[in-house]
Amino acid sequence: MNSTVSIVRCSDYSNVKSAIKEALGLIGGLESIITPGKHVLLKPNVLAIRPPEDAVTTHPAVVAAMCELVKEAGGVPVIGDGSGIVKPGSTTTSEAFRTSGIEAVASACGAELINFETSGYTEVSVPGARRFPRLYVAKAVLEADIVISLPKLKTHELTLYTGALKNFFGAVPYKTRKQAHALEDRDRFGEAIVDIYSVVKPHLAVMDGVMGMEGNGPANGTPINSGVILASYDCVALDMVASELIGIDPLKVPTNRAALSRGFGTKKPEVKGVPLQEASLGFKMAEGGVTAMVPSFLMRALRTYLTVKPFINTSKCALCKACVLNCSAHAIEEMHRTLKINSEKCIQCYCCRELCPNDAVEIKKSFLMKVVTRSRT
Repeated sequence: MNSTVSIVRCSDYSNVKSAIKEALGLIGGLESIITPGKHVLLKPNVLAIRPPEDAVTTHPAVVAAMCELVKEAGGVPVIGDGSGIVKPGSTTTSEAFRTSGIEAVASACGAELINFETSGYTEVSVPGARRFPRLYVAKAVLEADIVISLPKLKTHELTLYTGALKNFFGAVPYKTRKQAHALEDRDRFGEAIVDIYSVVKPHLAVMDGVMGMEGNGPANGTPINSGVILASYDCVALDMVASELIGIDPLKVPTNRAALSRGFGTKKPEVKGVPLQEASLGFKMAEGGVTAMVPSFLMRALRTYLTVKPFINTSKCALCKACVLNCSAHAIEEMHRTLKINSEKCIQCYCCRELCPNDAVEIKKSFLMKVVTRSRT
C-alpha cells in the first residue's frame, strides 16, 4: 500500500473541492482506485446531532466535494454512518445526518444515504484479532466496492486523537462499541479499533482539517481554524501524520500503536505538499486524555495522587440520560432526580462526556495532575 500522506492548505470550505483534488493528485488521484460503475462508500464522522459549525462532524462541504469527485472519476457515491445514542428510542443517525447538513448533500448529489443503525450488519471473522475474533459490521461497508474514510481532525478524551482509523467505530453496532469501551484500557481499546479496521479495509482517507477541534474532543472541545486537508491511501499513515501535526506523539495514540503492531502503516510516512513542520499546529489536549501524556513511571509511583475523574454538573444536566445509555460500566446512578457518577465503578472511558448533548459532564483533576499536565492543556 502507498503510505504517502499529502497536506494541503485550505483556509475555508468555499475552496475545499480544489484543495481535496490537489491533495488527491499528490498521492495518485481517485482514478487509481475508482473505475467506472464502482460503488464508493463515503464514511464521514457523524458522531452526534450537531451542526457543522460545532466541528464535531465532518463538514458537509467535504462530503459534497467527495461525492462530486467520485462521480467525475466514474464512481457511484454512497454515504453512510452510525452515530452514538443520545436518547432512548431515537434514531440518532437520521437526526445527525439532518443537523450536520449531510442529508441535504446526499439529496443534492443524488447519493444514497445509509443509516447503519437501520440498514443491518453482517457477522464476519477477524483474522489475527486481538479483542474481537468475530464482529458485526455494517452491510453497506462490506458490500461497497470502495470504502473511503472522511474523518474530522479532532482531539479525543480516550485515544488523545481521533482520525481515519477510529472513524470506522461507527461501522459496528452500538452493543459492540459498549463492549470495546468496557475493555477499561486505552491500549486494549486501540486493539479493538484495529480489529474493526482490519476487516473494513478502507482504500483511502481524506481528512477534514479545515476546522478542527482541540481540547475536550471528540464532541465537547473548541473549534479551531486549522486550515488543512490531508489525504492518504493508508489510514494509519494519515493518522500518524495528523496526530503529529496537532502536537501529539503519534506513538502515544493507542490506535496508531495497535495498528503498527499488526503490520499496518509505517512509523515514518512520506509527506507531500506542505511540509509537516511548516503545517504544524499546537492543539490543546483533552482533559481526560492527559494521563496518557504523563510518564508511566510517574503514574505507577503516584497513581493515587494523579487522578482525572468525570462528574455531572447538575446545573447543566437535563436528565436526558444519554450518559446512562452510553456508560459501559453502568457507573451512573440516579438519586433524587439527579445523576451521579459512581467513582468506584467508573472506568474513565468518557463516553458520558462524548455524547452528553448539554456538555454537563465535566472533569475534575487532582492538584498534582493539574501541576504535571499544565503545559499540555
